[in-house]
Amino acid sequence: MTPPAVTVEKNYVPEFKATKTVPISTESATAWESFKFDHIRESTVSRAMTKRYFADLDKYAESDVVIIGAGSCGLSAAYVLAKSRPDLKIAIVEAGVAPGGGAWLGGQLFSAMVMRKPAQKFLDEVGVPYEEEDTYVVVKHAALFTSTLLSKVLLFPNVKLFNATTVEDLITRVDPVSGELRVAGVVTNWTLVSMHHDDQSCMDPNTINAPVVLSTTGHDGPFGAFSVKRLVSMTAIEKLGGMRGLDMKAAEDVIVKRTREVVPGLIVGGMELSEVDGANRMGPTFGAMALSGEHAAEVVLQVFDERKKQNAY
Repeated sequence: MTPPAVTVEKNYVPEFKATKTVPISTESATAWESFKFDHIRESTVSRAMTKRYFADLDKYAESDVVIIGAGSCGLSAAYVLAKSRPDLKIAIVEAGVAPGGGAWLGGQLFSAMVMRKPAQKFLDEVGVPYEEEDTYVVVKHAALFTSTLLSKVLLFPNVKLFNATTVEDLITRVDPVSGELRVAGVVTNWTLVSMHHDDQSCMDPNTINAPVVLSTTGHDGPFGAFSVKRLVSMTAIEKLGGMRGLDMKAAEDVIVKRTREVVPGLIVGGMELSEVDGANRMGPTFGAMALSGEHAAEVVLQVFDERKKQNAY
């Protein structure tokens, strides 16, 4: 049945019923009418930002630890390192504008974050609430985990995050005694510059020296598995194992256990390890990322202290 036509008069203006509003006190209205920010010049804003940024570039050009990638593994490692060793200068280099990697969302853009036990101990450490199930826990939104961890890391005075910054290469040395290759820092550039090397020229990079580099750049992708792919291209390791298909139960244990120094001076954690070792993909469960970060922090301290004894900076 065809619905009856609705006739609208020319110049028709619909009536709106007034809604009940909350009255504003005279004192409040007067206060807002007289509100005014303190005076500032535009150049003052620019100087406030740039002088601190370039001071950080100067300070962290010589770092104790560089962490490549500010995903859940890299941030977990940074938290443990900064808390346990306030004497260390820790530079985090993140290619994205927004740190956090894939841990802002659960699987397939679902918001909840699943962590298998005993990863809830790390959640307790950083103060993230969760629902407890049988063999796992659930954080109500992955962004709660990421934002909480990120805020705690950035509050440490010995940590600097350089986001929208890409690691383009590794600084290497040849040990004069053993003849083996050693990683001694990173080569960096702004991400937008790195993305245009194919159509622009004369865009030289910057550098950060460090006796220990922790790479947590994830599995293969546009910026993923960067460090281990670079090791292959410079023949520091023969080849990559290539990430295997998804096996959640097996993958998480392997990633945590195999977090290690892959070549002298370069420790690898998180899903980047799956490309080195041919480990399985783990899917939308995040416990291994946090605990691989914890394990990586322990390895970083061991390697750093050994380098310090050797005076191998």
